[in-house]
Amino acid sequence: MASLVMSPGKLLLLLLALLFSMQLSNAFDFEVGDDEGWAIPPSNNTERYNHWASRNRFQVGDTIQFKYKKDSVMEVSEEDYEHCASLHPLFFSNNGKTEFKLDHSGMFYFISGVAGHCKRGQKMIIKVLSHSDSEGPSGSPSSSNQTGSSTPPESPDSSSAVQVAASVLEAAVLLISLLFF
Repeated sequence: MASLVMSPGKLLLLLLALLFSMQLSNAFDFEVGDDEGWAIPPSNNTERYNHWASRNRFQVGDTIQFKYKKDSVMEVSEEDYEHCASLHPLFFSNNGKTEFKLDHSGMFYFISGVAGHCKRGQKMIIKVLSHSDSEGPSGSPSSSNQTGSSTPPESPDSSSAVQVAASVLEAAVLLISLLFF
């Protein structure tokens, strides 16, 4: 029968693996626009994407996914966002399923690269909080969001739950392998 006593080296490896696994589970994947994806909004809803972004809380390490057909997505400067200018994008993709990692805190500005789409409301501002910004005085998440309303942010989509479950499963498999092998 296998011994349940762990050597100090295995215990250290286990603790490091658990810490790394917990750190990974803090990142979330968000699908821009939920089920409707990245498309020209109806004419009476030109703030659709900014409303969507304000209902979510974004942190460094999160990923946003743009799903679209016959379109594109660009990250641009604030000025280019305001003028719907697409001549100098910071990032461009037109593959139909673009993943964009939010790699620093601050503001991100996105527009469609197809002529006329941005002016019709296919644009979005995302505010990314640093880890210290996302915690209130008691260490719990703050209840404010980008627009300052008191509406709590929506919970992340189901792919985030899958990511957390995968991290927990990975840690469990590592623990079992360290204990018995």
